[in-house]
Amino acid sequence: MNIGLLPALHARTRPDHLALICGDVRLTWREYNQHINRTANALLSLGISKGAKVATLLPNCIELLEIYWALAKIGAVVVPLSPLLRASAAAALLNDSDAVAVITSHALQPVLDDARRDCPAIRPDRCILTDGAVVEGYRDYHTLTAAASDENPTGISISDSDPYNIIYSSGTTGLPKGIVHNHYIRGMYCLMFAAAYRITPESVVMHAGSIIFNGAFLTLMPAMYTGATYILLAGADAETIIETIAREKVTHIKSVPSQIIGLLNAPNFSAEKLQSLQMLGTVGAPLHKQYKARIAETLPGIFYELYGLTEGFVTILDKHERAEKLLSVGCPPPFSELRIVDEHGHDLPAGEIGEIVGRGPLLMTGYYKRPDLTAQAVIDGWLFTGDMGYQDADGFLYLVDRKKDLIISGGVNVYPRDIEEILVQHPAVREAAVFGIPSDKWGETPLAAVVLHQPGAATAEAIRTWINARVEARYQQVYEVVIRDDFPRNVAGKTLKRVMRDEYWAAHDEKI
Repeated sequence: MNIGLLPALHARTRPDHLALICGDVRLTWREYNQHINRTANALLSLGISKGAKVATLLPNCIELLEIYWALAKIGAVVVPLSPLLRASAAAALLNDSDAVAVITSHALQPVLDDARRDCPAIRPDRCILTDGAVVEGYRDYHTLTAAASDENPTGISISDSDPYNIIYSSGTTGLPKGIVHNHYIRGMYCLMFAAAYRITPESVVMHAGSIIFNGAFLTLMPAMYTGATYILLAGADAETIIETIAREKVTHIKSVPSQIIGLLNAPNFSAEKLQSLQMLGTVGAPLHKQYKARIAETLPGIFYELYGLTEGFVTILDKHERAEKLLSVGCPPPFSELRIVDEHGHDLPAGEIGEIVGRGPLLMTGYYKRPDLTAQAVIDGWLFTGDMGYQDADGFLYLVDRKKDLIISGGVNVYPRDIEEILVQHPAVREAAVFGIPSDKWGETPLAAVVLHQPGAATAEAIRTWINARVEARYQQVYEVVIRDDFPRNVAGKTLKRVMRDEYWAAHDEKI
């Protein structure tokens, strides 16, 4: 199962079908495969061979998509790094991954300049800029690829057990963990998600979030497998997404909840403009039931939700699941299994909350160079997710909360999501994030951060009074409401509760 064979397959069998749209560039499969081949042969000319680690420090761009598939063709390993990294963090990950080359943009060159001083394995002739800048100590991507052959590289034997990527977790403490996927695992992404999302050769798949995160591979891999058209946007502006869907007749899109909320609240939102959609999928965090209900009402029959970890276990709520299951995150796909266990690893019956444990063909090969951490996460072939949930009698999974977000107040477990589900029903509240802050009396107590639909639409104290009158138990009452212009998010668009908690604690250095 060599995923590097896919571009050449479609170049032979459907050469004139539109393969890729990125900005003003539109490539057929023949043209896209030629671009990929030039990149692959250019990298080979630099001595980058099978097994070599190549890091990218890039925003969404056509070059990043070419690099992904060029490295697959030559058996090298892609290490996609966030363009938001500081130099010290970039250096740490470049060294941890054993990267021998790095490809970045001119805008991010200063970060790499600082980082590579501490990265002796990366030679200057393997530092590449993608946007035509002439800079001492760097090669130009387009000069290299223009001089390379557009024929498929040959003589490279790749098996399904060969590693394809190292994706770093967003780790809250210490060095993030490098999650390794091989060609077999990514091949299973192709097969399983093409089937689950009904992606066909005629589909038009669009992605607006950063493609350095694993969530992007949920649609990128099946689009490449089926030979569909793939559209990559530079950013996640809601109005642009809607206009692109309408213009290009997009059929499939996968987004994080904040992007979906942005779509639903965009001034140009209409069911008519989105009528081509066959899938509107969410990933990365639970989408609150208020927004699920709105999608079901205005865009019926297209909503999917995926719960999962980059480490390799997922459940999928299918668009055709029964309406009473809308609040669940679905079931494991074929060939995957799910258990709910207590703190001793014993299975719990339906309806009881415990840790979510799963296994299946998407399971990572391990954390790069960290067998100790791998052994803690994967026990007897089962991935212990660290997330809390329960199954109903039909086997559908209900996600209660992330274990790390659990608030223990006065010895009672408080799940932030329960409070958030009520908060987003307030007419002035667009988004809500609840997290625990230290309390001398209770150990922890809930605090709510909110983003309003309109500035000044409500006061923090009014929202606090409103929510505390509606929660089911006194221990769910929030100590304070903080109104923010927006939430801090990572490049994938996920809300960073940890950052807000740290910011609040920095301004309040004593327990309340």
